[in-house]
Amino acid sequence: MTPQEPGTAYFMISAVAQRYNIHPQTLRLYEREGLLTPSRTEGNTRLYSADDLEQLETILSLTRELGVNLAGVEIILNMRRKMDQMQREVNEFMAYVKQEMARGPQGLDDWEERLSTALVKASPTMLVRATPTVSARPARKAAGAKRKRSSSRSSSR
Repeated sequence: MTPQEPGTAYFMISAVAQRYNIHPQTLRLYEREGLLTPSRTEGNTRLYSADDLEQLETILSLTRELGVNLAGVEIILNMRRKMDQMQREVNEFMAYVKQEMARGPQGLDDWEERLSTALVKASPTMLVRATPTVSARPARKAAGAKRKRSSSRSSSR
């Protein structure tokens, strides 16, 4: 894969290894593990972008300073990606709510009509619940459950 942005700086594996004081094989390992995905030239040379270097700095911080192993690093990076995605979704939703609020009272007038044409039909009272429902199931006694199982086994034998 060739770099997408011609004006962006890219670094070869030797320069990155020297800059961060790590062995080039470590960078190859991170790529093999899916922690880094550098671009490639037509000659298959790895090229690291500023985003790749930022990701590498995070990996090195987690491993060197916090002692996290590579499996933990992968989990943390995946969680960060998911959190970033959720933040984008919340921001989009907030922009939508602000837009609806800016419409003023006329925005509320057609609310019933818009709900009736929604994919999931629901009345406004079903969408917002005044009091949360709490399911209060009694906890089972573990010892009693064991006794029941052992007595049923002995009677079936």
